[in-house]
Amino acid sequence: MIPRAGNLGKDTMKEEQKISRRKFVSTTTGTLATIPLITILGERRAFGEDAAAMAKLDESNPTAVALGYKHDADDVDVDRFAKRATEEGKKQFCDNCLHYKPSEEEGWGPCAIFPGFVVAAKGWCNVWVKAEAT
Repeated sequence: MIPRAGNLGKDTMKEEQKISRRKFVSTTTGTLATIPLITILGERRAFGEDAAAMAKLDESNPTAVALGYKHDADDVDVDRFAKRATEEGKKQFCDNCLHYKPSEEEGWGPCAIFPGFVVAAKGWCNVWVKAEAT
């Protein structure tokens, strides 16, 4: 069957749109598939470094300030971070958080939230997540 002259441009345009959609979907899928990989590599970078060679996180670090990090959990501003004042919050410390990894340096360890730094084991920040029991 021969396409009519008036319909020729429309078929071509539809085909181009299909190719664009396919390309979009494959590109998006590929991009989304790399996110877990980047997360894993970032975690390895955070925990793979020698903790002794890492600097202690300064409480004035902009990210630390934004997340309410304190070396001593008792110093947390509970007006700003009310969950720390609750009974459950009083049990939250870096050393029982999912993001914290103990190190050879007593009382300090790397944290996935602050890559390249060590945090105090008895510290706290607003990103605290209960570590799984081992």
